[in-house]
Amino acid sequence: MQAQNSQPVDRTIDVDSLMRALLRDVLGLSQDRVDAFDADTPLFGALPELDSMAVAGLLTEMEDRFDILIEDEDIDGDTFETFGSLVAFAQAKVG
Repeated sequence: MQAQNSQPVDRTIDVDSLMRALLRDVLGLSQDRVDAFDADTPLFGALPELDSMAVAGLLTEMEDRFDILIEDEDIDGDTFETFGSLVAFAQAKVG
């Protein structure tokens, strides 16, 4: 049985591109700025837009867009350290 108003999730999604769109949308970053991110681009502590309230919004949006469940114990200080660590986290959750 499929939930109403939902579509099946394609588990081969491009996590990198989806994460760039998520950061753009939630943090209000420009497309050019997120396109310039590489795996070593620092996030938390380096992006003024990414504060503790924004982290909560990002986690909620990640759950929605990736169709995953993120538990409190899944998150640690390294998750939002770099763009690469955030993509790796999402990739692991997507499976």
